[in-house]
Parts: sequence; structure tokens; C-alpha cells
Amino acid sequence: MTQITLALPFALPPQELATDLVRSLTMPALATLLARSTETHVPWDDQQRNLPHEAWLSRTFGLAADGGCAFAAASMRGFGLDPAGGSWFLVHPAHVEIARSHLTMHDLRRLRLDDGHARALFDVAKPVFDELGHTLVYGDAHTWFMAAGPWTSLQTSSPDLVVGQNLTDFFPTGPGASDFRRLQNEVQMLWFEHPANVEREAAGMPAVNSFWIWGQAGSNAAIPPAPLFASSYTTPWLSAMTTCPAPSLPDPFNGKSEDSMLVRGDLCEPALAGDWATWLARMHHLENKLFAPALAGLLQGRDARVRIVLSHRSTLREFTTTKWEQRAFWRKPSLARLLP
Repeated sequence: MTQITLALPFALPPQELATDLVRSLTMPALATLLARSTETHVPWDDQQRNLPHEAWLSRTFGLAADGGCAFAAASMRGFGLDPAGGSWFLVHPAHVEIARSHLTMHDLRRLRLDDGHARALFDVAKPVFDELGHTLVYGDAHTWFMAAGPWTSLQTSSPDLVVGQNLTDFFPTGPGASDFRRLQNEVQMLWFEHPANVEREAAGMPAVNSFWIWGQAGSNAAIPPAPLFASSYTTPWLSAMTTCPAPSLPDPFNGKSEDSMLVRGDLCEPALAGDWATWLARMHHLENKLFAPALAGLLQGRDARVRIVLSHRSTLREFTTTKWEQRAFWRKPSLARLLP
């Protein structure tokens, strides 16, 4: 039986707002899919240094059995770069600012960094990395890669995990942490009042005054060829790992397709920003563009299985349904399974 997986990070509302947000949703297709499905609640340890959907992706792709975010090498290959037998970190240019009593980092999606400014900042930073034996490689404006060298035991955190949090709680720890901080400080000084940042601030954009590393992986970490993997509205490091464009995913309900997976990142930015009006609007958009077609395909097509993966900061749930489960008319459509 062909299976399509629809993964939507931050589609589960936060516990303190869940009742009001779910009450504001009008999503009959999703309500039907969830009510007539089998639910699997995936346990989550809040001490993890990543988010539930990131750990799920890592396990699903076979990159790390423990759910560690070993994404760097697979993302490098997506950019046409060769990990060349080493271990690498993802590197993201970032904006850090001082809150009342601590440092915070902006959502990287909101940096809006163009290639010209990114290249200028990369070029001035690269010699510092390279001199220390941590080769810096350019993927795109938001995604660079650093050779881990002796820092393979450095413990790092997902950038989406730390947005809006006290940044000092998530700085890299372990062997090499102090050396990394010295490297970071030197680059920050080079970027201070750099012409690229002067232009950005003159245009009302935040300065790129730091960078974030995470996602370390050895060169043997690779995305398997199956299932087909596509994404929409996701960050560049993840988009680079896809095996086909989202519009090219085959119809899973024609009885001939191979298994496939689609990750939609529409909800990440508004959820991280606490912009719940936009979150609601995007949920309704997904109802029309994703869930309604999936329900229609199940009811009208051949045998297929739909797996829906929904998450928030500390929760991930899987819902699996088939054409036959959707015929359980006595289960009334409901969004109650979105509630904690």
C-alpha cells in the first residue's frame, strides 16, 4: 500500500492557547482525517537540544538513531558540495540582541539576508575559520558549513529551539567550546560596522552580528533514495535535502506510486513569533490546499495510507489513516486531537 507522509511542524497549538486557537479553526477535512485515524504519541524529552520534528526527520532519514540532528552532510550534498570524508556543522548567519537581562537570537527566517551581503560577510570570515583548521564553505546566503575538526564532541542546539529564549542557556558546550567562542568573538568583531551591515541597517534591516552552528554530521550521513522527499516553505538547509520538487510528487492515490513525504514549513515563522492570527490563516490555507485534497484522494482513489505528523515545541503526534478508516462514519469529525 502506497504511503504519503504530510509533516507540519508547529501545527499543534501551544498548551496555554490550544483551546482558543482550535475553537477558531474551521477545518472539516483535517477534522475528518484526524477523527478517523490511528494516533501515535511520540515521547519527548525536554532536555533534548532540538525540536521534536527535527528529531523525527533525523530518525526517519536514518541520519541518527537517537534523533540527534545530524543534517550537515546531507544538506551539503544538496547544495552540490562534497563533505569529503570529514565531519561538518551547519552555520547560519544570525542577529543577536540584548534583551533586558539576557541575549536572544532572532528567527533566522526573518533575517532576509541577500546573496551580496552574505558573500561579503562570508569572505571576511572565511580566513579566520580556515586558519584555525575549520574550513568554511558557502551553500547559500543563509546556509554555510564549517569543518568540525577536533570539535566533533561539541554539543549544539537547533536554531529554532533557541528563538526567543535566553541564548546563554544554549551556547555550545563540551570539548572545544571555549575555542569556538573565541572564533565567534573574532568574527563578530570583523562584522561590526562592516559595509554590508551598514547598508542593512540603513535599510531598516537587522545587522548580521553573529552566527549559529548545529547539525553536526559525518560524511557518511546521507538521505536514502526512498521515500521521495519534498518540502515547501522550509528553511534552505532542509530544502536542499529534498529529492524532488513538491509539485512533482506523484499522485499517491493512483495505485502505482512509490511512498513519498512532504514537509510544509508554513507554520514555523508565525508560531515562533507568537503571531497566531497568521498561524490561523495559514492553517486554513493548508486545509484547502493540502488536507481537503488528501481526504478526497483517500475517498475516491485506490488503496493508500496517509500519515500526518504534527508537532509543537515539546510534542509530536502521528496520525495514520486509510480509505477504509475514513468510512467509519460513526466517528464524528473533530479537531479535539489537536488539543494537549
